Amino acid sequence: MPARLFLMAAACSGFLAVALGAFGAHGLRGVLSEYLMGVYQTGVQYQFYHTLALLAVALLAGRTCSRCLTVAGWSFLVGILLFSGSLYVLAFTGIHWLGAVTPLGGLAFLIGWASLACVAFKLSRNQINAD
Repeated sequence: MPARLFLMAAACSGFLAVALGAFGAHGLRGVLSEYLMGVYQTGVQYQFYHTLALLAVALLAGRTCSRCLTVAGWSFLVGILLFSGSLYVLAFTGIHWLGAVTPLGGLAFLIGWASLACVAFKLSRNQINAD
């Protein structure tokens, strides 16, 4: 179940990242200040990076089952929502106190990467070289 869920989440997040990136490049230039445009672009970049990480988790989850892998997947997903989501809302509203939510998303990303490292550490060489 987690493999399918994470694959669907990665597909949706990737779709949204492309759409939001294109919207930012074509629809927001000249509308947002340079600072807020940078905030928006940072949200898009981190969404892309962590969508790819979530995709890797989904692909690994199809081959092996691990609690660390499940933690990584949920952490990347929560990180995308909190980190990128708070930056998008900040860019559109200018409400700066939302910046307090962004580090929680960053913490979720760090937990995701640490959990993925845990998966790599626990995998045997035979599992890694199976193909």
